[in-house]
Amino acid sequence: MNFSVKGKLHKKSDTQQIKETFRKREFVIEYVDNPMYPQYIPFQLIQDKVDMIEPFQEGQEIQVEFNLRGREWTSPQGEVKYFMSLDAWRVQPVAAEVPGTQTAPAQPMAPPTDAIDVSSAEEDDLPF
Repeated sequence: MNFSVKGKLHKKSDTQQIKETFRKREFVIEYVDNPMYPQYIPFQLIQDKVDMIEPFQEGQEIQVEFNLRGREWTSPQGEVKYFMSLDAWRVQPVAAEVPGTQTAPAQPMAPPTDAIDVSSAEEDDLPF
């Protein structure tokens, strides 16, 4: 599943070498849909994507494209646990809007008045 979210880069961690062939890096964005209760959402970058967050500074507005991943794990004691991760695959800056550069919504255009020849129209049987 692919998702996208915009928020402020809150924290970025160092790259972790988990195994010889696996590395990851975590970062957190602050997502605000209600200013009284900001949400802090942790993401991870894996393998060749770990450097993707490097050009961004904490406090910068970014957009994150990610996949939602879930998995089941059974402990040696037989207890089943579930884990979820948000695997980022694209991080880009949110373009700042410059005041006065917004385009107005397109207005429907009326047909030109010379395109309709009312005098030559055939009469129809409509009562109005």
